[in-house]
This record gives sequence, C-alpha cells and structure tokens, in this order.
Amino acid sequence: MRFGEFEIGTFVEQKFKLDGGSMFGIIPRSMWQKMIPADENNLIDMHTNLFVLKAHGKNFIFDGGLGDTLSDREKKVYGTTGESSMEPGLASIGLSTADIDYVVLTHLHTDHAGGAVKLQDGRFVPRFEKARYVASRQELESALNPDERTQAVYLPERYRCLQESGQLELIDADTELVSGVIAVFTGGHTEGHFALEMESGGQKVFYYADIFGTSYHMPVAYVPAVDLYPNQTMDVKRKKLPEIVNDGVIMAFDHDINIPLGRVRQDGRKYIVEKVESEVINA
Repeated sequence: MRFGEFEIGTFVEQKFKLDGGSMFGIIPRSMWQKMIPADENNLIDMHTNLFVLKAHGKNFIFDGGLGDTLSDREKKVYGTTGESSMEPGLASIGLSTADIDYVVLTHLHTDHAGGAVKLQDGRFVPRFEKARYVASRQELESALNPDERTQAVYLPERYRCLQESGQLELIDADTELVSGVIAVFTGGHTEGHFALEMESGGQKVFYYADIFGTSYHMPVAYVPAVDLYPNQTMDVKRKKLPEIVNDGVIMAFDHDINIPLGRVRQDGRKYIVEKVESEVINA
C-alpha cells in the first residue's frame, strides 16, 4: 500500500492462539466471544502481522514476530508449531533479511521480538544481519530482568545477543527515526512499550502494537489482562482515538486475523473498522 512517498507491506509471520480472557481483560467472555470466537479451551486465533515500511530509501520492519527459536514451553504457551514465515513473507514483498535497514521493536515480548533473532551454531544471533535495531532502554532493562509476572514473555538470552551485537540503538523518549516516521512512547502494555506514527502525502498510518492489538480493541476499556499499567494504556487510547477517527488514520493491527490495515470511523459510541485494501491511498 502506497501513501504519499511511503509504501507499507504486511505479511503473517506466524499463526498462534492465546487465552481470550488475557486479550480482553475485564471485558466478559459473553461480550468478546461475539467478536472473536473461542475454542473449547477458551483460546482465540491470533496472527503475528509484520509490517515493512519503505521510506527515504530505507526498509523498516516493525517487530519480529514469534520466530523459529521457541522452546517447547513457549510453543505450548502460544499454541503454535514455531514454524516462522519470516523469510517467505519478506520474499513476498521482494525483500530478504539482508535488505532490512531498521528493525523497530515496539516491545520485547516473545510474540514481538522472538523473530528478531535466530540460532546459529547453538547461539542466538541477530536475524537481520545488516540492520540497526531500535528498542526502548526501559524495555530492555525489563526484558533482561524479568520478574514472576513477566518471566513467561521475556527470554533474556535473546536480548543479550542484540545488546552484544553492536546493532542495537536504545531510545528513551519520542524519537523521529527519519522524517515522517516517529517512535512514540506509550508505556501501558509494558514498561517501555512504544508505537510508530507515519505520515506522508497527508495520510497518517499508525502502528500502536499491543495498545490496539486488533480491530476489536478500539474501545478504551478493551485492554489485555497482561498489561502492566492498564490505566496508562487507557489514557493513551483516549488521547489518540479522536485523531485516529477525525484524521482518517489507517491503523496497522499486529494480531488481527482479518484486518491487518484498517480505517476507523465512529457511529455513536461504537467504533467500526473497515479493511483497507487499495494499493494507493489518497488522503
């Protein structure tokens, strides 16, 4: 999809399953299962949708999906085989791992950063050999020192290899990566979670990762149970929703199985997301 001078493509890195309650927090199953049906084990279908932005002659990939280095325990947690479609997905948009200039990690949960690395001779190494990795300093600190609540979603060995590679750049606050591409600190979901806001030719595209994880998570109260600071998540959503609706922002959803890119409109108190499929978007 082209917007202005930028182009964004997407592919599914992996399909997985999560407990429906963990994705919707205080929202009762009787409400959320009408949107995303659960199986007999209360699990719902999810995707790791990865987005590749081409801007200013550079290739950016947003997050890394689950990857192919999952332990048996992680495969069980995520209900997946651990077979990654990273390389075929990149090939589908004409790229390889060597073509990626920036790997922007919104946070370091396994389903967002596992695919940022690979195993080589039994050791974790960066998967994107020439890329500059961007992550939050707060997030790295949390990932290297998980506690009882976060140890299931952070594997420190994965992140130490990035730290030792010399390819990792840490940011502390809102940061313009290149003109028209801004990393925006959000917190909420994790200590150092941030989002990406892109604008070119008058069209805005936002990737808010797990703040708006699916098209069903637009309402303020629809916050995952795993968020460390749910009130902070809700504050971010309250602030951004008017802009998203009024400016016709195209949202990139990391876990939606039907709508990777969608435009949001409001009907009374209800948010309606319409899938964007056009190759060229005019603001």
